[in-house]
Order: sequence, then C-alpha cells, then structure tokens
Amino acid sequence: MSYAVIQVSKSDIEKIKKYYSKDLKDSPPQGAVFTAKTSGCSITAYKSGKVLFQGKEASMEASRWNSSASNITKVQSSNGAKNKGVNHHSYQPPHNVKELVLLGSDETGTGDYFGPMTVVCAHLTSKQMNTIESWGIRDSKMINDNTIREIAPRLVKECTYSLLVLKNEKYNTLQQQGMNQGQMKALLHHQAIENVLKKCEETNVEFEGVLIDQFVQPNRYFDYLKGKGKKWNSSKPLYFATKAENIHPAVAAASVLARYSFLKEMDKLSLELGITLPKGAGHLVDKIASEILQQRGKETLFSCTKWHFANTQKAMNMLP
Repeated sequence: MSYAVIQVSKSDIEKIKKYYSKDLKDSPPQGAVFTAKTSGCSITAYKSGKVLFQGKEASMEASRWNSSASNITKVQSSNGAKNKGVNHHSYQPPHNVKELVLLGSDETGTGDYFGPMTVVCAHLTSKQMNTIESWGIRDSKMINDNTIREIAPRLVKECTYSLLVLKNEKYNTLQQQGMNQGQMKALLHHQAIENVLKKCEETNVEFEGVLIDQFVQPNRYFDYLKGKGKKWNSSKPLYFATKAENIHPAVAAASVLARYSFLKEMDKLSLELGITLPKGAGHLVDKIASEILQQRGKETLFSCTKWHFANTQKAMNMLP
C-alpha cells in the first residue's frame, strides 16, 4: 500500500478535516484529531500536525495540501521498493485526470539552437475540452507546423491562457549568469501559471488543479522557485507528469500555442536576417550559423541563438 506523510499546522488540520467532512469516521485512534476514508485513500490527522495518507490515491490526496505542508516525509509502496523513475513522486495526477478541469502548462523551443523558448499555461472548460479534442488537438510535436498555424488561431479564441517568450539575448544573459535551462523553465512556467490563476480568479472561472508537462523532478522544480524567492501559493493541487500533453487537453492546448508562438518568432528572425532559419540543432543549423557568423558577426548570432549550445563552436570551426 502506498502512503504519504505531511506535516502541517494545527489550523491547517482543521481545514483538512473540513475538506473531508463527508468522509469522517467515528472513533479516531489515540492521538488523532480525525480519520477519514475516501474511495481511494484513508486519511488520519494527528495532534502533532502529522497527516497520514494511505491507499492507491495517497500521493494525489497528499498533493492537495502541498501549499500547507512544511514537508512530505515519505511516499512508498507496500514492498518498500524504491522506484527511481521520473514519474515516481507525490505529484502524479490522479487516475481520473482527463475528467478534471485543469490548467495545463507546456513549453517549446528548448532544444532549438535558433529562436526563443516559449511557455504557455492554458485553461479550458469542460465544454472547450470537448471542442478542441474534436479538432484533433494533441502534442504539438505530433502535429506538423502547417496544421499548427491553422488551428492555433482558433484555439486562442477558445481558451484562457498566458504566453511567455524568453528571447535569445535574455536567455543567453541568464545562462552566462549561471542559470541553467531547467531554472529558466521553472520560473517561466510558474509565472505563466500565476498569470492564468489571476485571470481565473478575476472572471470566477473554476478549475480543479494545475498540470505541468514534467521537465524535472517536482522537488527540483520547487528548489528552482525557492532560489528566486518564489513558491506555490495556491490551495489547488499541482501535478507533474511526463508527456502530459497526451493525458490532458489543457496541456495539449498549451503545447500547440507554445509551438505557434515559437514558429512566429522564427518567422520574424528569418525575415530580419534575410535567411530561413532551420529548427533543431543538426548539421544544417551549423551551416546556417556559420554563414551568419561570416556575414554578420558574433553579435548577430548571439542575438538569435542559444549561444551555449555546441552548435556555436561547430559554426566557428566551419569558418574559412
């Protein structure tokens, strides 16, 4: 049986008890404030501030209280074996994730030498989720660019979203100051989510949580935020899952909108430079980068690339 233990304040114990009021059981064990039983989890809160979650949905239920918990001490299976896979953590979305109204967050451009990094957080109502699924919305990597350009303008009209674009010069400056790409992504995701949370609050739009397409283990994500004085403040649960665009329409929508923005930014850069910039980081990228170096110099290349990529040195090596 999986379980999780969190530590919260006495006031938060009362909040948690109120949340599970319909599931409360009589006669809690000695030292406990209450015991509750949901369809997938047993919850026992103790006077010490510890709350024990047990059952198949222990991780999901514990994650509801991340903003209140000072720590999550343990999440294990019944045999005690440690699964070190990237999806083994207490922030996994529940099994009914597709039925939930969630904010979804995704990014693109991280592996492309040319062009910026773009991050989008999107919210869709249940009705909007059904609408975009009928369009075949899915992971942007599985949709060709022409189709992205066709469906993204329609998608913009359907959802509430926030788009953030980290342009190359700013990206390079942050990287040279010691910030890695994971830190940049964490801060961008956090800001985009905060923006949509605010929009939802202002318009009284309901949602049940937030799902991020996982690019790093959740604990590292929170460390990145903490390093810049940020933290997750919402009472809504925050979930992480790899390939999240395949399990929830909101993340798929975010993926498509992020890709659409990236394509438009690449169009602008290509127009400014008078040359069609290739995507990715392959040999053609090296060749075009070398041409830009030769014709326009390092400053221009710096302004439109992720300078620390190996492509920079390869392009320099190609100079006559």
